[in-house]
Amino acid sequence: MDFEYSAKTRDLMKQIDDFMQVHVFPAEAEFDEFTDDPANRWVVPPMIETLKSKAKAAGLWSLFLPHEYGRFSPGLTNLEYAPLAELMGRVEWASEVFNCNAPDTGNMEVLARYGSEAQQERWLKPLLDGTIRSAYLMTEPRVASSDATNIECSIVRDGDDYVINGRKWWSSSVYDPRCELLLVMGKTRTDGPRHTQQSTIIVPMKTPGVRLVRPLKVFGEIHSPSGHGEVALENVRVPVTNLIHGEGRGFEIAQGRLGPGRIHHCMRLIGAAQRSLDLMCRRVESRVAFGRKLSEQSSIRQDIARSRCEIEQARLLTLAAADKMDRAGNKGAKDLISMIKIVAPQMCQNVADRAIQAFGAKGLCQDTPIAAAFAYGRYVRLADGPDEVHMGQLAKWTIEAAMAGTNGPGCTLERPAT
Repeated sequence: MDFEYSAKTRDLMKQIDDFMQVHVFPAEAEFDEFTDDPANRWVVPPMIETLKSKAKAAGLWSLFLPHEYGRFSPGLTNLEYAPLAELMGRVEWASEVFNCNAPDTGNMEVLARYGSEAQQERWLKPLLDGTIRSAYLMTEPRVASSDATNIECSIVRDGDDYVINGRKWWSSSVYDPRCELLLVMGKTRTDGPRHTQQSTIIVPMKTPGVRLVRPLKVFGEIHSPSGHGEVALENVRVPVTNLIHGEGRGFEIAQGRLGPGRIHHCMRLIGAAQRSLDLMCRRVESRVAFGRKLSEQSSIRQDIARSRCEIEQARLLTLAAADKMDRAGNKGAKDLISMIKIVAPQMCQNVADRAIQAFGAKGLCQDTPIAAAFAYGRYVRLADGPDEVHMGQLAKWTIEAAMAGTNGPGCTLERPAT
């Protein structure tokens, strides 16, 4: 593949970077001050909607949706979007400003790819407009949800309705006051092939029986205004027309949704890591200890060099995965998506950890975005599938390819007999 960014991509990168410099970075302190105030829990910071309006007016809007989604897409490929998501990832909440934030991106892709025209009209359009938010309810507290076939939430047909009962958690955005849509994955049958028992159904947030149990903190942070929550679904009744793509297609939908979501996280993680490294470089060049600048210390230089190598490796692997998604589809790129999902979160965590060490105690507090970058890298090692699942699956595919002799030209399993 050609790793040189196209003229269109470079132009969009400049536009995104300029917007970040002029509007987003200056608003960071205001955002933190607002969300840190307990009186503002689950209140949307006013600057978010203001910035969204400016980004939409500038045409920097919903850039994530690949070109194959036709009229819903701005026409970019995954490869073209990758560096744009990286630039957004430098600020934890910036993706929302451009309507490119999880879990809405994944839910929009589900509706664009699998939804009926009526479902698209009712739910996809307001999501694309950024006037509502949504949540995806798959993970459950009582089962190992890294294997999605374990889920127990029931979706039972009753005349012209489905009745849903279950308990979900780590449902991002359910506490956001703008959240109006839940995509719920549950079982419509308990027999037959394991991967055809699940279905995905639309549940409007205000449907009777939907109960928010509690918010879940991440490393002590509540992540207002969106947050992550535990949700009880108690005799929730919705019409059969709310089912997406038919009964038994839930696992297929989940796999189609999670592939792009995984690589979007990786793109943003590279931005968070790059900013951590840049801040580290400035810090060590300006601080003196034991008669020398920190930047002259051998261990610091090794940390900086190692971090730059790791960021660039992850960036190139992300671009390779994005390119293969464009050429072979999400399923055809599953090996590279798993690779980058294994590599990028750990890379971001490592780079941020080195930056924290260079900053000293300041690196642990709210005075820099580095601690948040560390936390982001750490929790994405679980989000959209834990490291162990991706490594297990990637190893399986790698072994199969080796046994089939398809790992590359010139590969042989054994030396010829002499």
